[in-house]
Amino acid sequence: MKRLALIAAAIVTLAAPAMGQNAGEIARVQAGSSCAGCNLFQADLAYRDLPNVNLSGARLRQANLSLSTMNGANFSRADLSVSDLFGGRFTGASFAHANLQNANLVGAYFGSANFAGADLTGAILSGAEMERVGGLTQAQLDTACGDQETRLPAGLRIPVC
Repeated sequence: MKRLALIAAAIVTLAAPAMGQNAGEIARVQAGSSCAGCNLFQADLAYRDLPNVNLSGARLRQANLSLSTMNGANFSRADLSVSDLFGGRFTGASFAHANLQNANLVGAYFGSANFAGADLTGAILSGAEMERVGGLTQAQLDTACGDQETRLPAGLRIPVC
C-alpha cells in the first residue's frame, strides 16, 4: 500500500505544470504593465524603457534586463538570480530583499536604489554605479565581486573578481 502511494505521488508530481515562463505575463511587462508576483522566467526585457514598473515578488530568474531603463521600478522580493542587468539604468528602483544571486550587474547605474536585505551572493558588480544606493552593507558586498571601477557608498569596498 505504501509503495502504491509513492507511485501515485510520483505520477502527480510528473504531471504537475512546469515552472517555465508565462508568455502572456512577459508580453504585458514588455508593453509596460506592472506584474507583481508574475512568472517572468527568462524574460527578454533588454533595451526596454519601463519606468515605475512593479515587479515585486516576480520570478525574473535568468531574465535579460541588459541596457534597459527601469527607473523607479519595484523589484522588492523578486527573484533576479542569474539575471543580466548589464548597463541598465535603475535610478530609484527598489531591490529590497531581492534575490540577485549570480546576477550580472556590470556597468549598471543604481542611483538612489534600495538594496536593503538584497542577496548579492556571487553577483558581479564590475563598473556598477552604486555610490548613492541605500541599504547596502559590507556583508552583502563581501559575497559579491567587482573591480576598481565599481562605485560604492563611502566606507564600503568589494572583493575583486
